[in-house]
Amino acid sequence: MQDSKRIKLTGRGIPLRGNDIDTDRIIPARFLRTVTFDGLGAHAFEDDRAQLRAAGKLHSFDDPRFAEGTILVVNKNFGCGSSREHAPQALARWGRGISAVVGESFAEIFFGNCIAIGVPCVVAAPDTVEFLMAQLDAHPESPLVVDLEQRTVGAADRVFPVILPDGPRQQFLEGRWDTTAELLENAGKIRDTASRIPYFRDFA
Repeated sequence: MQDSKRIKLTGRGIPLRGNDIDTDRIIPARFLRTVTFDGLGAHAFEDDRAQLRAAGKLHSFDDPRFAEGTILVVNKNFGCGSSREHAPQALARWGRGISAVVGESFAEIFFGNCIAIGVPCVVAAPDTVEFLMAQLDAHPESPLVVDLEQRTVGAADRVFPVILPDGPRQQFLEGRWDTTAELLENAGKIRDTASRIPYFRDFA
């Protein structure tokens, strides 16, 4: 299996203000009618972006200052609503690809769906999130550093603690977040074990 460890992620950031941004806003339901996730990135926040353009405003995902961003900074309860796995898939396929999300809190299923595709979601204090957003607004070229090993996020020569549960953190550090790859890599061992279990013998 190729190296899929997630230890320290560095990149430009994208501030996205607002609490309770749900999965229907991240990727509207009409874009779910697809066999694969290809092309979803272009439609991330499609309706929110259109509404802001109509009002003469600019969504973060349309703002050229953040076009190279790979680390998303959000507020409370991000990813709430329906459990569609298309939401993190759309984020991962937008622009250069969202590689990590820093936020005040996340919906549980969204958090799990992000782990499944290797996108860590780390929780930071509200004042930390506000500092990061203000820093990105003022200096969009400034890099953010999400260090999963140290459980910190850094920006502008400052470092703040973040929360990531031990289980997901270990998965990222060891590169064991991709359960499908894990199964394929251990297919031989699975067949061997199945062959010794009476009701699984036909599987082998």
